Amino acid sequence: MINLFETLNLKPELQQSLKILKFTSMTPIQAKSLPLILQGHDIIAQAKTGSGKTAAFGLGLLQNLDNSLQDLQALVLCPTRELAEQVTQELRKLASQMPNVKMLTLCGGSPEAIQEKALDTKPQIIVGTPGRVLKLLSKEVLILDSLKVFVLDEADRMLDMGFTEELEQILTYLPPKRQSLLFSATYPDDIKSLSASFQNKAIELQTDTFVESTKIVDVFFEVRPNQDKNNLLYKILSQYKPDRALIFCRTKKETLDVTEFLAGRDIAVRCLNSDLEQKERTEVLTKFTNRSLSILVATDIAARGLDIKDLPVVINYNMPAGADNYIHRIGRTGRAAQTGLAFSFYNLEEDFRLKEIEDLRGKPCTIANAEQLSYTEKYDLTPPMKTIYISGGKKDKLRPGDIVGAIIGEADLEASDIGDINIMPEFSFVAIKQAKAKQAIESLSQGRIKKKKYKVGFA
Repeated sequence: MINLFETLNLKPELQQSLKILKFTSMTPIQAKSLPLILQGHDIIAQAKTGSGKTAAFGLGLLQNLDNSLQDLQALVLCPTRELAEQVTQELRKLASQMPNVKMLTLCGGSPEAIQEKALDTKPQIIVGTPGRVLKLLSKEVLILDSLKVFVLDEADRMLDMGFTEELEQILTYLPPKRQSLLFSATYPDDIKSLSASFQNKAIELQTDTFVESTKIVDVFFEVRPNQDKNNLLYKILSQYKPDRALIFCRTKKETLDVTEFLAGRDIAVRCLNSDLEQKERTEVLTKFTNRSLSILVATDIAARGLDIKDLPVVINYNMPAGADNYIHRIGRTGRAAQTGLAFSFYNLEEDFRLKEIEDLRGKPCTIANAEQLSYTEKYDLTPPMKTIYISGGKKDKLRPGDIVGAIIGEADLEASDIGDINIMPEFSFVAIKQAKAKQAIESLSQGRIKKKKYKVGFA
């Protein structure tokens, strides 16, 4: 087969990482873009969210990386902090078998002074958001003279969020000789103009740009002017009983109102919006991803880039602006060959939004009668996991194996009682089965991890 990773002339360390990650066959965008990236071409690639774009540019920049040099060689710009952190994590996995690779994430939400000091460690790869990267460039603490590869990820989202001016300024700091890669879910005229301003004979690539109908079943409910949307939301949850659901709202206030409504019905729910500090965002997303949280209520800040495995349901509390944004929202479910459900609320004045979606997909939308929904049972779901906090992280050279060993040894738990482990620079989150979480905390508080005591508690 021509789409196997092993057919590419990648470093042995990267091939080893791919085997560990069980990546064998390339996705369509990887098969189209990776050979060109490895040949040094500039590309502008259009592909839907969740299509494997990160591994495509990640393998390319890691293949070009000279890890014997302590120079900044690759810069990846992302529209949101969440996506930047996720991209960094994915790059770390791909580089896990390569020695001496230093990466740094530069985003708002963390003190500039700390990030300036972190630049003294001479990272070879930086992943960041436009605002913070530009600020550090203008202060001349971030220098791009040695840059080999520049990546714009989710470029259309950056323009939608108003980063055009910041991007134009960042481009003036780039060295003239470099490879430039642009990835975008859509390809409007302003993306073409952006590409022309900094890319050299970029090769245009395109794969499927919307979610396959066989993977996601989406249903629309008309909401009358005086109808209680929260009541309709609860009916959907109680009837379909998803173990997790992502609910999209238009405003920060709506995320708070919906979260309060669901929390009042004993549902494990949190909201995600731009008012949260970075540490809070990380904690909320970690809990939702590791199954310590049943419902996440978010603004469109979460619509792109989040890789949440096995998410069964997405609910649009409001219709998003544009068919593309709708596709990106519901694309959080039905990932990696899984099936998913998507429910959307709309009013009669938004008929045109349904028409846009129909035109994009080439098929009619399914409209259901909300009156047919009923409270079959009380929606009472306790998450299977609970997240504990450990006051040590990468700076303490903690590894997942160290934490697993301590939990099994100190707390007398089985490996099957332990879920996802997220090790941050200064702390770690560990998912433990609900029934065993308190036991794990009590034992670890009295015991040690790698012969050192750490503070342990519920996140």
